[in-house]
Amino acid sequence: MEMLNKVLGWLKGLTEVSICLLALAVVLQLLFGASVAFFPVDVVGNVVAVTKSLGDQGLVGLVAVGLLYAVFRRGAPEAV
Repeated sequence: MEMLNKVLGWLKGLTEVSICLLALAVVLQLLFGASVAFFPVDVVGNVVAVTKSLGDQGLVGLVAVGLLYAVFRRGAPEAV
């Protein structure tokens, strides 16, 4: 059981770092345009494409967005 908790802890940490890097990439792309040297991917375009594809899916997309929101909020600190 301790090994499972350790793996889950690593996954949670990796997810938090990934979300931080995604947010950083979005901010840098908004500030400097699409040609950010160390983020060679169009992050904002990819986020827009994912959002559009989820919107095109109707109810399934809405459920997927709800599940993603629940996963992200579960690890977030409580607001005061």
